[in-house]
Amino acid sequence: MSSEISPYLSFRDSARQAMEFYQSVFGGDLGISTFEEYQVSEDPSEQDKVMHSRLVTDNGMVLMAADVPNRIDLTPGTNFAVSLSGEDEDQLRGYWDKLIVGGSADMPLEQAPWGDSFGMLTDRFGVSWMVNIAGPDAGQGPTSEAAPS
Repeated sequence: MSSEISPYLSFRDSARQAMEFYQSVFGGDLGISTFEEYQVSEDPSEQDKVMHSRLVTDNGMVLMAADVPNRIDLTPGTNFAVSLSGEDEDQLRGYWDKLIVGGSADMPLEQAPWGDSFGMLTDRFGVSWMVNIAGPDAGQGPTSEAAPS
């Protein structure tokens, strides 16, 4: 798998409905994982929230989305990020190192509960980025094409 760049949308509690709508528009395969599946929230009201979803259309377009945790602010109009993902650790860490110059890490690039390395940053221009480096069991994590439904 080569590295890919994709839009990543954030929602309060409507990621599932939004992604199902986008699937009805663009077609393709939709994978959805919940907070409960990856045990990423201790708040019982968040267990059914979408931790990660990925729509891959028949012509190769990729759109990803998630619900933000209740404790995190969400402002419509700024509810998106650019996602970099793939298996080439050197390449993706290199992108991270360059993007963070003059910016800030919102979440360090480190091992995530799903086994990949994951981090979030805001670059010096205010653009939000997510970097996901596939772990040893590539294809099994929430950013892979095989994300659980």
